[in-house]
Amino acid sequence: MRRNAFEQTINHQNPDHLILDLGGCPLSGMDGNAAKKLSDLLGYRGYETLMGYGIDERILKYLDIDTRGVGWILRPEKSVYQKISATEYIDEWGLRRVFTGMYWDIVENPLRGATLMDLENYPFPDPYTISQKELDEIAASAKKLYRETDYIICASHPTYGIFELGCWMCGFDDFMIKMALEPEFVTRFFEIIFNYQKVVSEMYYSAVGDYIHYTSSGDDFATQSSTFISNDMFNEMIKPYFKERIALTKKLTKAKFLHHSCGSVFPLIPDLIDAGVEILNPIQPTNASMSPANLKQSYGRQIVFHGGLDTQDLLPHGNQASIEQGVKALLDDIYVDGGYIFAAAHNIQDDVPPENIIHMFQAARKISDRR
Repeated sequence: MRRNAFEQTINHQNPDHLILDLGGCPLSGMDGNAAKKLSDLLGYRGYETLMGYGIDERILKYLDIDTRGVGWILRPEKSVYQKISATEYIDEWGLRRVFTGMYWDIVENPLRGATLMDLENYPFPDPYTISQKELDEIAASAKKLYRETDYIICASHPTYGIFELGCWMCGFDDFMIKMALEPEFVTRFFEIIFNYQKVVSEMYYSAVGDYIHYTSSGDDFATQSSTFISNDMFNEMIKPYFKERIALTKKLTKAKFLHHSCGSVFPLIPDLIDAGVEILNPIQPTNASMSPANLKQSYGRQIVFHGGLDTQDLLPHGNQASIEQGVKALLDDIYVDGGYIFAAAHNIQDDVPPENIIHMFQAARKISDRR
């Protein structure tokens, strides 16, 4: 039933069953504190999963979640990775990260102010040193889920996006200036990252591709109010690499391709579709152009939407009645003729009461089942 409903959803048919996602896509999960509060509310002790990681399986079953996720960002063994302390490390790209209570925030940009020569001499991670044992473990999990359950399986993206890595490694301000004034630096940076992506994608999807229904990528192209760059700059500098990455992925798996970008990406949606994106996450509904109704009316027959329930105000501050009203309004606008997967607009954070997580998924199931 679940997988048939996924096919109907992807094909823009009225599905027999609304797909609920929590933690299947890597951008639809919960942080650790939110998960613990929900476990405590439900009276669960310990931790039970199907694969040794991810959200507690008892929570997923209680909420009737249809998806399960496998995989993660892969870290090559040959890189500059260094653990500094329990709350600080340098990742494989040379980004110094510090745990600030909820996220591992970047506190140092190793390529800020870098030149082309600096770029050529930088110790980028070696994708050929990714552990085959790690790939085999991910593939085994995917295979087990595929053969022994009826869940819809998403393979998390194994690499970061080219644009976000540029912004992280140089700093947003420095990289934006480089995009405008030093395009040769940006082009070379993208070439290096894309070559890395190609190697990792070949390894990853050769291992898991036969056992997944969709996969993801993440690269934030927008702010709350607009895109970071113009459509022309996106098409000239980013889209060629993005489109080729998706094409390579599609050669290695029949899985559908989900892309995550926070913010108001509405102007870029035609280009994302042309690049091969089949599912768009997360639908940040507080921006007018990204309202579910506008998205459905504009592109509802061309792309599947994923997410959309507000995590900035409704989920943290709402109650059962307001959440049920919000879910109903969302489904009224977007759950028409398929093409929609239900989830929060982003990962659920610690500020969301556990009761509200239950309210949102129970309301989605109840309201959709009445249709």
